[in-house]
Amino acid sequence: MKFTHESLPQRVRFATGEAPAAVSAEIETLGATRVMVIAGEREAELAARVTADVPVALRHDEVVMHVPVEVAERARERAAEADVDALVCVGGGSTTGLAKAVALTTGLPIVAVPTTYAGSEATNVWGLTSGETKTTGIDARVLPRSVVYDATLLTTLPGEMTVASGLNALAHCVDAMWGPRVDPIDQVNAAEGIRGLAGGLPKVARDSASIEGIEETLYGAYLAAVSFTSAGSGMHHKICHVLGGMFNLPHAQTHAVVLPHVLAFNAPNAPEAEARMAAAFGAPSAVEGLAGLRRTLSAPKALADYGMPEDGIAKAVAPILAAIPDNNPTPVTEENLTALLTAAWAGEES
Repeated sequence: MKFTHESLPQRVRFATGEAPAAVSAEIETLGATRVMVIAGEREAELAARVTADVPVALRHDEVVMHVPVEVAERARERAAEADVDALVCVGGGSTTGLAKAVALTTGLPIVAVPTTYAGSEATNVWGLTSGETKTTGIDARVLPRSVVYDATLLTTLPGEMTVASGLNALAHCVDAMWGPRVDPIDQVNAAEGIRGLAGGLPKVARDSASIEGIEETLYGAYLAAVSFTSAGSGMHHKICHVLGGMFNLPHAQTHAVVLPHVLAFNAPNAPEAEARMAAAFGAPSAVEGLAGLRRTLSAPKALADYGMPEDGIAKAVAPILAAIPDNNPTPVTEENLTALLTAAWAGEES
């Protein structure tokens, strides 16, 4: 056994019903006195409650999916004009992504308050979109200094978004099992993340206000992000990043649709990882475990349903092939990648 594992420096607070006090405490720890609060228009009221005891100098609500470069530039300009010394982001992956874009060029510390299961809050990965191209990178400056998880903030998350966001988190676990830097610690975290998500998501699907279900799902989503950021981005995420940037597809739903196809593609050539995932699902195989969970959740099925054109399959093949890591368990060719994308586009069973 030979590997190098790096654990990222971050404080995580699970504080159900205590987000305002927890966020205030984190800002006080940072010594910040002029805080920029980033939250989309739909989260404005929630963000106001969460940051009621924080010294807010600026509230910014221009949040756009996939973080277009021009949107990031405007947020950076406003941060500079207001002379802020810390960032609080309240929302999903797009909101966290915008805070990261500001931190990338300013070095400002982030306190993240997630309202979905995106997982971006636990990674040092940033992403920006220019035209049809989404660029991602790794930088220590974008890792939030602290994360406040409060299950009560997710009780009103719409059911469809809960399912898509939770399956997006599950995709982090699956991709981490064979990521370019994967090690045994990543695989342990990813398997436990799968167990948490597979246990929590059905509870939340039955009752969107189930605190127990939300906490279990958040726990799984956090471990998913930790394992993913350490193992690195694998085949699944390379596919979704290309498709998302090229066709402006919704992030979580794209991941939810593509996931079973990538799992079925790679599992036969990754027997140890497959066995870990099957055990985490409590199923005879990883593919069967995911399929059963997707049936329970009535998961998204087809990329066509979210606006991807059929002729986009051929357009996406070359950039995806160029991005997939060399260590992917199953060798990827133009032919088998086209077949995978076609199946995901049409919503065929994997």
